[in-house]
Amino acid sequence: MSMKQIPNIFTLINLVFGCIAIVLILQTGETIVVLDNMGASQVTLPEKIWQGSLFLFGAAIVDFLDGFLARMLKANSEKGKQLDSLCDVVSFGVAPGMILYQLLRIGYAKEENGLDVSLMALLPAFIFSAAVAWRLAKFNISTNQTYSFKGVPCPAAGLLVASFPLIIWYETLGLQQLFINVWFLYFVILAVSYLMVSNRSFMAFKFTDYSFKNNSVKYTLLVLSVISIIWLKWLAVPVIFVLYLVFSMFSKEPPPMVTDVHKQTLDVTV
Repeated sequence: MSMKQIPNIFTLINLVFGCIAIVLILQTGETIVVLDNMGASQVTLPEKIWQGSLFLFGAAIVDFLDGFLARMLKANSEKGKQLDSLCDVVSFGVAPGMILYQLLRIGYAKEENGLDVSLMALLPAFIFSAAVAWRLAKFNISTNQTYSFKGVPCPAAGLLVASFPLIIWYETLGLQQLFINVWFLYFVILAVSYLMVSNRSFMAFKFTDYSFKNNSVKYTLLVLSVISIIWLKWLAVPVIFVLYLVFSMFSKEPPPMVTDVHKQTLDVTV
């Protein structure tokens, strides 16, 4: 096997991790039950959903490595670009859509007659998956997304959703109820889907140099991200996502003229 195929192997591992995540998300497994002072059940979460979330974070790591290896081995190719997007649709589109579907189902199950919820109330979860596919299709034909992205990158959006079951499972700051609140979930679906398919510019972590003067926004975001991870654990993921949106408003990139952009040359993939 040619060394230049190694990045594509890592890309396929991303796909496999996404498939494993979907299997775990759709299995019921055991449940966690949080009781209030009256002894009433507050949250019931199928155990394997959070395990599926861990595989999505693993998929994100592999997704970064395939780009790193492609640059190191000078193995950029049109096939690699297309393969990467196809795998990302599964890991950061379909799998997070399944998480949203399950969390909506759990959210409705708390309510009276919630087990009889209409399928139409759960299908909005897949608006997220459709937005990811649309976002990646736009990226594949774009030639000007080296130093900034048009629309929120799909891995960032996918990991945002993947963090929800982990926040619930580890009972982070007692916010379990928020992440199974159906109206909060609907808001996340619509807002993040819009941000992915929009033409708004969001910064890419591509450095032309490493001076603080030219990268102050990125370095500040990195420092705040580390602090958030230390203090907030899994809740840091939504916090970092929001910080990324805000800091992108202040990021001034100097995009050069680009005629051919391959996804695997980016430091942060879409």
